[in-house]
Amino acid sequence: MYRDAMLTQLGYSPNEALIKQLKKIEENTIGYDKIQKHIMDLHDHLRVDNSYIALSNSNDYFKIKVESKTPEIAQEAHEKITRFSDKFKIKLNKLDNKETYYILGFHH
Repeated sequence: MYRDAMLTQLGYSPNEALIKQLKKIEENTIGYDKIQKHIMDLHDHLRVDNSYIALSNSNDYFKIKVESKTPEIAQEAHEKITRFSDKFKIKLNKLDNKETYYILGFHH
């Protein structure tokens, strides 16, 4: 998938700075080529839970934000994230006391 198309699918308006940021994230994400499609699929599945995948401003990783309006919907989003991680062997880092995960990459 081309970077500008991926940025658009994530809700960004592609520009040179975002394309450069996405390139850094791709290089920093272990096994990115194996999991790229799964990342986009998870993004689509999380939308119904008011959650999404975005580019992190502080680290060169994709981040998953859970911004669900109720605890039940948030729990559903967390369960989807856990299934995604287990099924596709993707290593995540959940931030303490936040509804945010970083996608570190493919974990054999």
